[in-house]
Amino acid sequence: MTESGAPRRPVVTELRLSAFRAHRGLRLPLGPLTLLAGAGGSGKSTVLQACTVLARLAAGESLEEVFGAVPGGPSACVPRGAPRDPQGRRGFRLGCTVDGPAGPVRLDVAVQAEPELRIAGERLTGADGRALLSTALRDPARRAVRAEWYAGGAGRSSRAPLPDDRLGTALLPLRVAGATEGERGVLAAVEQVVPALRAGFACDPRPGAVRAPAPASEGLLRGDCGNLAAVLARTRTECRTRHAALVAAVRAGLALPVADLVTEPWAEHGRTGLVRALVEHGDGLDPTPVDRLGDGELRYLALALVLLTGPGVLEVDPVREVPEAHQALTVLADGLDRCLDVRQRRELLGLAARMCERGHIRLLGTVYDASGVCGVPGVRLVNLGAERQRQAPDAARDAAAGTAGGPVGVGT
Repeated sequence: MTESGAPRRPVVTELRLSAFRAHRGLRLPLGPLTLLAGAGGSGKSTVLQACTVLARLAAGESLEEVFGAVPGGPSACVPRGAPRDPQGRRGFRLGCTVDGPAGPVRLDVAVQAEPELRIAGERLTGADGRALLSTALRDPARRAVRAEWYAGGAGRSSRAPLPDDRLGTALLPLRVAGATEGERGVLAAVEQVVPALRAGFACDPRPGAVRAPAPASEGLLRGDCGNLAAVLARTRTECRTRHAALVAAVRAGLALPVADLVTEPWAEHGRTGLVRALVEHGDGLDPTPVDRLGDGELRYLALALVLLTGPGVLEVDPVREVPEAHQALTVLADGLDRCLDVRQRRELLGLAARMCERGHIRLLGTVYDASGVCGVPGVRLVNLGAERQRQAPDAARDAAAGTAGGPVGVGT
């Protein structure tokens, strides 16, 4: 519980890329508002990709579904130059820590990418360091992993095979009865980790998509914000307070005078049932359709809308059984400052800091220009290139000591 007595929402407080694409042994502490800076090729977008991978695995999707959407497929996630083990296998490892009512719970996953895509091992560790779930690929000929989870008491555990193409943590509620105190502790950890990972919204507004009219029936905002007009029509009528806050935010970031943001029915090329968005200026001036705004103005508008809405408006996959008040939405924003001018960056970061401070959302984003971030209260800025250099000796030491595991092993 928080000081106010409100439920303590589970949140991801650390991301670990033990061996994932360009990253080895990277540990990233995450605050309510964390921004990643660094030169091109430093792996900023890879961090967001890892978050998306964990979110989809936590939602119960298969490895094929998850990594089929990754450019280059699962083999692209294997660190460059990673050797094959004696069985000819290569893979990658990633994990996270989720803090909440059950304390800090760690999840570590190893995926075999070659020669076949499968889970090689997984470990869920409780706040006291106890292994709540551990799985291992013991028989390569079987399409299953051996799973063992804590049941309570000295040395008591339950064992069963689990599919080798899905995250075992997401499957545990179907296997664990919760009959013992130990099993209830396992379920509490799972019910903390899964909602925290699933409540993520990957956002990268595409100006060309935002300019287009949208089907009026689309009420959830997509990651590219291509249906912004339809969502704006919905939010304008459902919550006048937040709409007024959006108008104020847009007024601060646009050069044009902004009195209101409205929508109107639209039809084009024989298509009906569309809506388009307009900026009203007041003083008898004709409104400006958003398709006439510049790329920076459109991205600013879309990102402000994302920051001022929530899971019920954004196209996310929350756990339906868990109340929204118990889930913390995390926005994953790639290129947060792309196309924005100095004033727009300042206003957007200020809005993000205020919303994150209130606990409405958490934000993990990448930026091109770190100079505009320095000095903004509440922002944790990570120079990814420098952070990788700083952690390199630790990663090398862990690898030499064998504590990081092999290419398809789970670190201890």
